[in-house]
Amino acid sequence: MHIVDRRLNSSGKSLPNRQRFLRRVRGEVQKAVHDISKDRQIRNLEAEAEITIPTDGINEPTFRRKSQSGKRSIVLPGNRHYVEGDTIPRPQGGDGGGGSEGSPDGSGEDGFRFVLTKDEFLDMFLEDLELPDLSKRRVAMIVADTPRRAGYSMDGSPSRLAIARTMRNALSRRIALNRPTDAEKKILEDEIAALAESGDDPERLIMLRGEYDIMQTRTLRIPYIDPIDLRYRRFESVPKPVAQAVMFCLMDVSGSMTEHMKDLAKRFFMLLYVFLSRRYDNVDIVFIRHTHEAAEVDEETFFRSTETGGTVVSSALVKMREIIADRYSPSDWNIYAAQASDGDNSPGDHLAASEMLSVILPDCQHFSYVEVSESSEGTVGYVPHQTSLWRTYSELLEDCDNLAMRKVSNPRDIYPVFRDLFLRRNATAESPA
Repeated sequence: MHIVDRRLNSSGKSLPNRQRFLRRVRGEVQKAVHDISKDRQIRNLEAEAEITIPTDGINEPTFRRKSQSGKRSIVLPGNRHYVEGDTIPRPQGGDGGGGSEGSPDGSGEDGFRFVLTKDEFLDMFLEDLELPDLSKRRVAMIVADTPRRAGYSMDGSPSRLAIARTMRNALSRRIALNRPTDAEKKILEDEIAALAESGDDPERLIMLRGEYDIMQTRTLRIPYIDPIDLRYRRFESVPKPVAQAVMFCLMDVSGSMTEHMKDLAKRFFMLLYVFLSRRYDNVDIVFIRHTHEAAEVDEETFFRSTETGGTVVSSALVKMREIIADRYSPSDWNIYAAQASDGDNSPGDHLAASEMLSVILPDCQHFSYVEVSESSEGTVGYVPHQTSLWRTYSELLEDCDNLAMRKVSNPRDIYPVFRDLFLRRNATAESPA
């Protein structure tokens, strides 16, 4: 059966031409996507986007003759300056031809505007991002098809013949059809031989020989193994993740977190959630909110609950440790964590938070701490005033290369910090303490 798709593409939107165009100007499009992402709202991240790329980036290369080189022979009609046979000197200077003066920046044309679909925009946006430090265990972006036993079939390769199941079927069929066994025929043969030798009871001898002929006929008509008895082991391909990963999202929602700080933390985790759900198929996401107590919550509660209270950071780390011990064995799972907080912590909790993080970090592939603040002074990643939690975590930076710390104080800083944390590279960068 052949299926021919004769549906017409919509006017001006040929899919092969669109894909060919994106491949050719991929560098320019990706640069434009990164530029507009800095000012884009997180809630609109999955919407389509209109981008502008320079026109010189879409021009196709062409060959043209340069008038100052090469040799041409042409005949032109005469005028009041030249008559037939005169040699015209080559023009001095440029290639000839005039034009209007260009703009001061060297560009005389508007940029080329192009609309990316939601899927195209997210593919470009997330293309060069990945979970860092994947050297120990590889996180599968796809799943591998693994063969698994799926019962038996009546046909298949001889190498997959299930001998035990085939012989059992053959025995059941022979019993059901009452096929004589070798032992039964041997008993009858011995009795016939004894009667033939003694000569007693010739009528019984004739009867036994008739029964033996019937046994032989049934043996020939009912084969020992019939094609209907054959059974072959059947396998089917099932998707199986090459490896497993879990991301813990820890957010401080205590009373010291202002609405501005909570908004920054939520924006960061929304971007992280889009990145993980779009980029990976086999990553579990665990949401933990904490005040003086920590609780594992669902996505809706994590982003929209208004619960508040005191601040005990170690409670979130303890909850994370309990979940790891209960569901995510470090020997089987790649463990990642991202924590957002304003850096405020109860004075008596600094030692407990430091000790608990020291226990968690050896089991983690990567742990990101993002500190949100009200101040807009300073550059991204630099902390002029170190909070108590920042100082507590900074003490572990020298001994732990899987811990990264960044600071965010403005919505426009979220994407650069996120990109810095998850940019594809060989080693995870550390921010200055």
